[in-house]
Amino acid sequence: MINDILLYVGSALIIIWGIAHIIPTGAIVRGFGAISEDNKKIITMESVAEGITLGFVGVLVLLVTSLAGSHSQAAHIVYLACAVMLIIMASLTAFTGARTSLLPYKICPVVKTVVAVLFILGTVW
Repeated sequence: MINDILLYVGSALIIIWGIAHIIPTGAIVRGFGAISEDNKKIITMESVAEGITLGFVGVLVLLVTSLAGSHSQAAHIVYLACAVMLIIMASLTAFTGARTSLLPYKICPVVKTVVAVLFILGTVW
C-alpha cells in the first residue's frame, strides 16, 4: 500500500512538473530576445518536448500502477526505467539549465531526482 502511494505521489509530481514546463514556453522564447524564427521554433520544441516527456513518464507509472498493479515484474521494470530516465534528465539539467540564474531550472534536477527516488522506493518497498 505504501509503495502505491509513493508511486502515485511521484506520478502526480512529475506530471505537474511536465505541465509547468509547457505553460511558460512563450515567455521562455521571448526571454531570448531577438533571435531567428528557426531558433524560436527549436527552443519551443525543446521546452514542450521536455514537458511532454515528463508528463509521459508520470502517466506511464500512473497507468501501470492503477491498471496492472505495482507488484508485477513488468511494473518494476517500468518504474526503474522511468527512474533511470529521470536521473539522466536531472543530470543533463544539472549541467545545463541549472547553471543559469533562473530558479525553476535550478530546482528542476531536484524535482526529477526526488521523483526518481519515489519510483525506486515504490518498487522496493
